[in-house]
Amino acid sequence: MSDLIELQRSNGITRVTLNRPEALNALSAQLRSAIAAVFLELAEDVSTEVIILTGAGRAFTVGLDLKELGGEVSAAPVSSSVDLSAAILAAPQPIIGAVNGYAITGGFELALMCDFLVAADTAQFADTHARVGVVPGWGLSQRLPRLIGINRAKELSLTGNFLNAERAYEWGLVNRVVPGNELLPTCEALARDIISTDRATRDEIKRIMDAGWDTTLAEGLEIESEASRRHDGQEVRPERIAARRTAIFERGRTQQDG
Repeated sequence: MSDLIELQRSNGITRVTLNRPEALNALSAQLRSAIAAVFLELAEDVSTEVIILTGAGRAFTVGLDLKELGGEVSAAPVSSSVDLSAAILAAPQPIIGAVNGYAITGGFELALMCDFLVAADTAQFADTHARVGVVPGWGLSQRLPRLIGINRAKELSLTGNFLNAERAYEWGLVNRVVPGNELLPTCEALARDIISTDRATRDEIKRIMDAGWDTTLAEGLEIESEASRRHDGQEVRPERIAARRTAIFERGRTQQDG
């Protein structure tokens, strides 16, 4: 495993930490290759049920390494040419983005590849593609408008201005904003909540949500209907439903009491 990425595994949760803090986790060719390799590996790892993606130091990642792009330093050779975006999106597990600091341009795109985001109160987002002179290639121009609306997305992408964590929450970009020292514990608690559900069912729900996201509502409803018929025929048993229903209500009472 490359020292550019740290992996921590615990009870079905794998934390993936980008580890170039001295460079604000800038996405060098080597780091991009390492991320792709890790996610391809995790996609086949049945012991990993949820992935948490975060960065070391003050940044989630500030995007592509501009020193490499500008020719100031030579890109080190890489062992794989697999596209980073394709590798992440191939992972069937839910991916929680723990945005600990700056998520800029390519780093913003990386965050948008996660299933949902939790941000530290110091997190900041920016799309500076237009300032750098690079057109997005990892989906930002399509995902961001769908999350926060076309007008807000245009404001961010056409100005290159920064968006702080609280405004990102108000705009629906992130699910929660927490103090920095609570970021990873919050994400781990959410990961445990995910793991407490039925794996086969949640995997199918995630799959059809992702498939429907890429199409029309009518086509998405067809995807859901077909998946429901197929899954219910294989998985649903009266005794299972009864046991799960009891557990659900007990969980609801516990959370309400807490």
